[in-house]
Amino acid sequence: MEAITRRKLSHEVLDRLLAGIEAGEYAPGSQLPSERELMTRFGVGRPAIREAMQTLQQMGIIRITHGERARVILPTPNAIIDQITGAMIQLLSSNPRDLHDLKEARLFFEVGLARIATQRATRESLEQLRAALVHCQDVRGDLGRFVAADMAFHRQIAAMSGNLLIAAVSQGMLDWLSRFKRELVSARGAERLTLEEHERIYKAIAAGDADAAAKAMSDHLTRANALYSVLAAGAGND
Repeated sequence: MEAITRRKLSHEVLDRLLAGIEAGEYAPGSQLPSERELMTRFGVGRPAIREAMQTLQQMGIIRITHGERARVILPTPNAIIDQITGAMIQLLSSNPRDLHDLKEARLFFEVGLARIATQRATRESLEQLRAALVHCQDVRGDLGRFVAADMAFHRQIAAMSGNLLIAAVSQGMLDWLSRFKRELVSARGAERLTLEEHERIYKAIAAGDADAAAKAMSDHLTRANALYSVLAAGAGND
């Protein structure tokens, strides 16, 4: 028979506050009651209130500002991704297998994304994608700026989806991988290959050929992932 576990008071406070927020009692932009008011309402001490508040802030549901009452915020896809970025970077740094899984996930994700971007492309978004491609060419030879320009090219494709959640997930993946990408693009000939592959992706999207865009993206990321694996293996043998 399992023993009945007594929940922490802060967990009970958290559940009640979440219920109030979900029910609309505390609307986005409004302030929560003061710590003292919450202590009286729930019959608990200050530590339980503060712990629950910290958890809500970590969840991206409230913002705590010194000298003010906590304020309910409207979670956004970007804010949610930001909440897990620190933990994700630590995970990827400690386990090479997780990095492999992330690169594989990005491959499947961005191939589909290339199709959506092609189908939803506008004249303005194509001009922005072309500008991102030209910028990659302009900063060739400057490793740090080239990596940033490379990421910006992929971010623009995500933005062309018109889907904020897709764009946020893509941004998260790019941010997480950017910590490990510098060695990849510094390999001999890697910049040239990246530019050629970006050009093929752009031309396929601009031509409205979703199949060609998906294939160009698949070829690009598969080649990049294979190169990274070779470099990682070589580093392990040093």
